[in-house]
Amino acid sequence: MANTRPMGAYAFLGLLADTASSLQSFVTVFVSIYILFIFAWVLLSWIQLPYSTVAASLQRFLDEVVSPYIGLYRGRIPTLGPLDLSPIVAIVVLLVAARVVNALIGALL
Repeated sequence: MANTRPMGAYAFLGLLADTASSLQSFVTVFVSIYILFIFAWVLLSWIQLPYSTVAASLQRFLDEVVSPYIGLYRGRIPTLGPLDLSPIVAIVVLLVAARVVNALIGALL
C-alpha cells in the first residue's frame, strides 16, 4: 500500500495542463493573425491596387473582418492630422487582452 493515490489523478492533472497550454496557444495565434489582418487592412488603405477580382475580394474580406473592431475606437481616439491612431490603439488593446486572457487561463486551469 505504498501508493494509495489513484493513477487517474496524475493523468487528469496532465490533461488540465495540456488543455491550458493549448488554449493559451490558440489565443496567441488568433491574436497574432488578427493583428496581421489589421496591418494588411491599413496597408491596403494606403495603396491603391489595380482592380482585379482577387484584390477586390481581399479588400472586402479585410473590411468585413477588421472594420467592426477598429470602429470601436474610431471617432473616440483623436487623429494626429491625417494619421488615424485607432488601429494602433486597437492593436495595443488586443495585445493586453490576450495577455490577460492567457494569465486567466493559466490561473484557472
